[in-house]
Amino acid sequence: MENSKYPNYIFDWLGGLILFLGYVIGSMFVGFAGLAGKFIFKLDFVQKPWFLMISNAIVFCLMIAAFDFLMVRQKTGKKLNFNFSPTNFYTYLLIFPMMLGMMFIGEFITSQIPTTGPFFGDFYKFFERIMEGFINDPIIMVIMAVIMAPIFEEIIFRGIIQKGLINNGVEPWKAILLASVLFGLIHGNPWQFVGATLLGCVLGLVYYKTKSLLLPMLLHGFNNLCSAVLIFYTQKESFAEAFEMQGWMILVIGIVLFSVFFYLFAFKNKVRYTES
Repeated sequence: MENSKYPNYIFDWLGGLILFLGYVIGSMFVGFAGLAGKFIFKLDFVQKPWFLMISNAIVFCLMIAAFDFLMVRQKTGKKLNFNFSPTNFYTYLLIFPMMLGMMFIGEFITSQIPTTGPFFGDFYKFFERIMEGFINDPIIMVIMAVIMAPIFEEIIFRGIIQKGLINNGVEPWKAILLASVLFGLIHGNPWQFVGATLLGCVLGLVYYKTKSLLLPMLLHGFNNLCSAVLIFYTQKESFAEAFEMQGWMILVIGIVLFSVFFYLFAFKNKVRYTES
């Protein structure tokens, strides 16, 4: 690994602080841009989907750049770099059904969280209003959900946080779980938190075993694409509604799918990749 083109960086409290610094600077820049548009150009575009898309890209890029220049290059003398190598076709046949199974499981658990009441009701209505803005602009939603989110979020949560924790001596399963919980928290609501955390564990496992960031990016995009298809083409928000099935049936199918393909991928698929 000493001669590897991939830097052997770590993630610790300082790395977390640097990522947060990048987030703050990016958010301030976006905020100033929004204020300038409103008071100088008399344009209120802060809530426009295209502005939110550009804002997210700016914030994520500054977070990654901050970690690269202030952490990775300072500590390793190399620039931040990731392995995006494809894998053999057999591995794809295992990871996508495994991901789909976890999506079904996550959907069932999420459906148990209330959407009404004094707290959850108002929170859910607020969340729905945000989503409606993206639904009304499907092109922006697809770009953000299927392309941008998988790239930026996987770089940060799997490529930087998970890998950095493992490099720092944290046990792999703990690093995968911690990165997944943080991934769930940044979604900012309890409904997406559950699904994002569970799916993050699958993404983390795939990245840990294959060492290629391309695979969790593809799986992440697959998950978001399925959600987009459900919304735009079936006008439903869940597989159970789209297929007119009971929630428990989706859960059972999810458990079977995940269990079988998790076993095949984690224990029977012996191909392990290394970074060199």
